[in-house]
Amino acid sequence: MTVLTGAGISTSVGIPDFRGPDGVWTRDPTAERLLDIDAYVAEVDVRTAGWASWASHPAWRATPSPAHRALLALEGANALRGVVTQNFDGLHQLAGTASDLVAEVHGSLRTTSCLACGATQETPEVLARLGQDPDPHCPCGGVLKVDVVYFGEMLPGGTFERAVGATRACDVFVAVGSTLTVQPVAILAVEAVRSGARLVVVNRDPTPYDPLAADVRRGPIDVELPRLVQELLDQV
Repeated sequence: MTVLTGAGISTSVGIPDFRGPDGVWTRDPTAERLLDIDAYVAEVDVRTAGWASWASHPAWRATPSPAHRALLALEGANALRGVVTQNFDGLHQLAGTASDLVAEVHGSLRTTSCLACGATQETPEVLARLGQDPDPHCPCGGVLKVDVVYFGEMLPGGTFERAVGATRACDVFVAVGSTLTVQPVAILAVEAVRSGARLVVVNRDPTPYDPLAADVRRGPIDVELPRLVQELLDQV
C-alpha cells in the first residue's frame, strides 16, 4: 500500500491547511506572497515576514495525530510501500514512520539551506538568531530559506521519482486529506489506477478523482484512516 497525505491529516493537531474554509490563505490572501520565490529573493520585507511566520508556525508545537500513527501498523505488517506527503511538518517521521519510506514532495520545514552555496543547517538554529538578525544569511553571504518548496521552485531532486515508483508498485493507493488539485502530485491518483492499484480517497470534501476511487470516505480523518488501515490489514 502507498499512502498520499495532504494538509488534512494534520489539521486536527493544530496545523491549518492553506486553501480550506479556515486556511492560511483563505484568512489572509496576502500570505501567499510569502511563499513566492522571486519575491522572497528580491525583497527584504518578504524574507523578514516569512521568517517571522515560520518562527511561529504551529508545526513546531504539533504532535502526530491518530491518523499519522495509524500508518505504523501498515509498516509493522510490511504492508507499507511508501508515504508520499505534501506536508512539510515532519509529523510522519515523528510518529515513527521510517524516513526512507517518506517522500516529502513539497520539502521540509526542519532544515534550511543557502540559495547560493547550498549549505544546510537545522531550521531551529536559524530561528534562534532572528532576534538579532531577522533576515538571516549564510556565512557566504547567500540568502537562507527553509527547505519548503516555494512557488516557482522545482520539487526536491529525486523525491517525485520516488513517489511515482511507490505509486506504480502498490496494490492499494490511499489519498488522505488532500484536495488532489495540486500538480504534479495529484496525478499520482491517476497513475495508481493506471498501474492497476485500487484507489481509496479519505477527505473532508470531494476531490476531482473521486469518480476513479473504489472507496471514498468522508468522515473525520482521525477516525476514518485508522478504521481503513485495520480493514486493509484484515485483507492481507
